Amino acid sequence: MNLHENKLKNLEEKANRIRQTIIETLLEAGSGHSAGSLGLADIFTAFYFHILNHNPKKPDWPDRDRLILSNGHVCPALYVTMAYAGYFPMEELKTLRKLNSRLQGHPHRTALPGLEITSGPLGPGLSQAIGMILASNLDGKKFWTYVISSDGEHQEGNWWEAVMCAGKQEYNMHRLIVVVDRNNIQIDGFTENVMPLEPLVEKYEAFNWHVLQVDGHNIEAFADAVTEAQAVYEKPSVIIAHTIPGKGIDFMERDFHWHGKSPNKAEAEQALEQLRTLGGRINS
Repeated sequence: MNLHENKLKNLEEKANRIRQTIIETLLEAGSGHSAGSLGLADIFTAFYFHILNHNPKKPDWPDRDRLILSNGHVCPALYVTMAYAGYFPMEELKTLRKLNSRLQGHPHRTALPGLEITSGPLGPGLSQAIGMILASNLDGKKFWTYVISSDGEHQEGNWWEAVMCAGKQEYNMHRLIVVVDRNNIQIDGFTENVMPLEPLVEKYEAFNWHVLQVDGHNIEAFADAVTEAQAVYEKPSVIIAHTIPGKGIDFMERDFHWHGKSPNKAEAEQALEQLRTLGGRINS
């Protein structure tokens, strides 16, 4: 998935605009998850504007790639990216978390075309992806299935049951790619203090997965990692994407207190000013 310089610059600028819109959307909602949503903006941008085979005008197209958001609380990033991609009008972002909105605080599959699963409780996204792949194998379909997950989600036992299942060679899960948002925080603090997760690489390898690590804010490196994962035919792949929660906003970065908190008006104005100053230079 080679990225020409102009395309890469366009993606980086779009990710910055998505971050700004996430802040505006969370301010309007008055609640929601800031840190993880901002941290995943580059990855969602890479998926929807470079990697995925999808059609916003035909969200139920049978041969589309599946993108499953397992850690549903970061749905502000997903919703905003989907709006930019043309799945629904940008104006609808103002309804986030409002009564009768299609944009609930956790994704509701039947409410919004383009959502693959309903997610809220952590852990089951990978199991649902496995079911989709088993069905696609029976149907002779060749789409890719991607799962975005949080690192804190790996504290759930059902996650590791699914990891074990996917690693079984007879199930033919090579078209499964999991992306772990390794931002090191959760609502109660840092993951390694709450419930240590390391060594993640060795754990996945022990379950027969191909493991990659990447800077989750480097869109080009992330796209290259997906390309490498797609070249592996005998096992599923996991990309451990190291991200900074609250990326681009100095008073949010790496602060777990922003895990489930939205900005007030003054904080939002400060955040937007910082992001506008950065432009597309988020990694500079």
